[in-house]
Amino acid sequence: MTSLNVVILAAGQGKRMRSRLPKVLHPIAGKPMLAHVIDKARALLPAHIVVVYGHGGETVRETLAAADVVWAKQEPQLGTGHAVLQALPHLDPALPTLVLYGDVPLTRGATLANLVAIADTGMALLTVELADPTGYGRIVRHDGAIQRIVEEKDADAAERAIREINTGILVAPTAALARWLPTLGNRNAQGEYYLTDIVALAVAEKLALRSAHPAAIWEVEGVNSKSQLAQLERIHQHRCADALMEQGVTLADPARIDVRGELVCGMDVSIDVGCVFEGRVELGDEVSVGPHCVLKDVTIGAGTRLNAYCHLDGATVGADNAIGPYARLRPGTTLADDVHIGNFVEVKNSTVAAHSKANHLAYVGDATVGSRVNIGAGTITCNYDGANKHRTVIEDDVFIGSDTQLVAPVTVGRGATLGAGTTLTRDAPPEQLTLSRAKQVTVPGWQRPVKQKKD
Repeated sequence: MTSLNVVILAAGQGKRMRSRLPKVLHPIAGKPMLAHVIDKARALLPAHIVVVYGHGGETVRETLAAADVVWAKQEPQLGTGHAVLQALPHLDPALPTLVLYGDVPLTRGATLANLVAIADTGMALLTVELADPTGYGRIVRHDGAIQRIVEEKDADAAERAIREINTGILVAPTAALARWLPTLGNRNAQGEYYLTDIVALAVAEKLALRSAHPAAIWEVEGVNSKSQLAQLERIHQHRCADALMEQGVTLADPARIDVRGELVCGMDVSIDVGCVFEGRVELGDEVSVGPHCVLKDVTIGAGTRLNAYCHLDGATVGADNAIGPYARLRPGTTLADDVHIGNFVEVKNSTVAAHSKANHLAYVGDATVGSRVNIGAGTITCNYDGANKHRTVIEDDVFIGSDTQLVAPVTVGRGATLGAGTTLTRDAPPEQLTLSRAKQVTVPGWQRPVKQKKD
């Protein structure tokens, strides 16, 4: 592909969002809208990416700072033509410039690549026909050729009847932009310097002027309100769901899944309703994800079953595991094959070897757990002394009775048994029963206190 400059306009205030957060930082699929646009720009392998920022600018710049992005400040904001003018010093005049918008996040890369290709050494506009073009600038043609763009507030009745509208996305020779932009006027209803006015200048210079349509209207839809943000979110998620099903994934309801990153699935994966996937998630063959699970940056081995309402974050799970319901695996957790982590069990920064289980109401934190270990209900690894974390080691074939506290640092030897209710503060020897309990006492004749009547 011919190298190019990319300018992304991201200076708008977004008053209709009714938020302190700059408009372009509002998320689609867990990522700021502007980040989506920058990623699409990067995929074109441009020579330069320039983001024109303004409202909430330092927050925008700090959030999305990157070595390959140049920032140009527009202050005050005097229109789209004025915005591109701020970027001009950072552009290579020998290359064409593609103009994108930070609040139009779903344009496909193929659409942009095609627009750049048809521009060649001239100018190309991305346009679309709408049943109701209200609010948009109209494409005015003569004998099929584009003559100019007129904004709705400046259009007459005949021009307002035109259904082909300007999306704002265009490719133009940068040297021509350098000639045109300083000459733009602001004698219009908005009192702004419109980038669209360069179309008439290109026609006057007899520059080759072409147009293309996106495959779908949603590719060029922008966000000006929370309602529009939600609509584009659903469009994006619908596309993700369709792609997953094309790969063979079974979705209980394609309308009830949220992918906020990258989801990679093997063969015969099934996902129930209400699940959220964040970061990079990899599901092996025949993995089953129950309803309302949240998975972030996890890898799950083949044949593992996640029951309802599990929360996994930064964990690696082996094959043929049974997890949940209501289990939580926190960062640093690694489970081997055939491990059972049951309801209301939390595991953090721990390794659990094959064939071990913690089926009920337990906390396993900063622990190394061997194979064939049974962790009874109510067991807690007491890993924090108020200042530092300490590790618990549970060797192979250990049986830990219910309601046991292991006060780290402590080691339970291979084959040991801990009696129910034990508070372990010293290492437990292998192949032995270790327990600590207060002596059980029954007090004959004891009577429960009776509440005294007030006078």
